[in-house]
Amino acid sequence: MRLKGIHHLAMATRDMEGTIRFWRDLLGMRLVGGLGKKGYKLYFFEICPQNYVVFFEWPNVEPVAEKDHGIPVSGPMVFDHVSFAVEDDESLCALREALDAGGFWVSDVIDHGIIHSIYSFDPNGIPIEFSAAVAGVDLGADPRLVDTAPAPAALEGPEPVAGTWPKSRRRSAQSPAGDGFDPECLIFPGEGEELVSGNKKNRFT
Repeated sequence: MRLKGIHHLAMATRDMEGTIRFWRDLLGMRLVGGLGKKGYKLYFFEICPQNYVVFFEWPNVEPVAEKDHGIPVSGPMVFDHVSFAVEDDESLCALREALDAGGFWVSDVIDHGIIHSIYSFDPNGIPIEFSAAVAGVDLGADPRLVDTAPAPAALEGPEPVAGTWPKSRRRSAQSPAGDGFDPECLIFPGEGEELVSGNKKNRFT
């Protein structure tokens, strides 16, 4: 069994039009897959080859209040599930057997056309999926839109649409003084800086 990364993060929205404008046109993630019908959609935005952010459109879902990253909350959350990519179907079946042997509920292997998947929950109740890509199928290389009632923005195609958002006010990555320092792009210390600073002992060594 070999894990090799996250295949997709699945979220939910009631505004696919605005979601396309943000993820494709603002962030530059290609819209490489879209399926659905009236009242339901599932769209794939490409992070990099074989890695996606996926959005369901559910008409009655409500946006959640914004919260700082990593701060615990109670009540509604935006997260749906995370899918981890595995090497192949053999790895997928081995993982299914391991989860079952460990006493965890795990689904049968499901054929989604583009991937084969199993579903389970971690000990915290977090919904997780493991996915093996189907050989010869790559939405990034061959985008598909089979939604019978597509969002209007989706019909513009998979590529980011220029001019959708205002241009940045920043004219250059260089400072007016030409010293290479951009006063509009300050970088501040944050969580994780200690991983590379050498100020704390690496307890793995």
